Amino acid sequence: MCMVKKEFMEQISSVIRDAKNHIKVNVNLTMVYAYYKIGKMIFGEEQKGSDRAEYGKRILIELSKFLTNEYGKGFSSDNLKLMRRFYVVYSHDQIGETVFPQFNNLPEVDTGRRFYLSWSHYVKLMRIENIDERHFYEIESVKNDWSLTELRRQFDSALYERIALSKDKKGVKELSEKGMIIESPSDVIKDPYVLEFLGLP
Repeated sequence: MCMVKKEFMEQISSVIRDAKNHIKVNVNLTMVYAYYKIGKMIFGEEQKGSDRAEYGKRILIELSKFLTNEYGKGFSSDNLKLMRRFYVVYSHDQIGETVFPQFNNLPEVDTGRRFYLSWSHYVKLMRIENIDERHFYEIESVKNDWSLTELRRQFDSALYERIALSKDKKGVKELSEKGMIIESPSDVIKDPYVLEFLGLP
């Protein structure tokens, strides 16, 4: 017969879940801010060359070799291009700070911009050319705690366009929320970007 109350064990379990969630958020946000800064530095260095296109290619190739040797996977030329693109896309892109007051303690990059989602989310979001649509999916991802899978599902179902065209905007949003997939905090460690950033196999 167990002498320890189930409620006590569930409270301990809750502390562990909260700690894992905290780690997930911190690792992802640290990656996002680091990649933004790296992208900015690459962009700035590329502007120094007289033949920018050729110089830019050389920077990416040489930097990739150096960083891969120093830190392992995750710093291929393609990933460095993504980091540069991330800076270019988001350096002038603002979302009002009042949108997410629960994140007021997050650091800001030099533009005053704050990031709220994982690197994987931003890799998907920066492919969206329409800035209003990109903001919509970023805001909805944060407000509804969408996993990357859910963000892709909502984007593939053209949620933004359906809401924009619909007379029953609330109904479309409610319908979209029925298909949401909730992932456990431990799933973040399966994210290949996180594994590479942490140097884990």
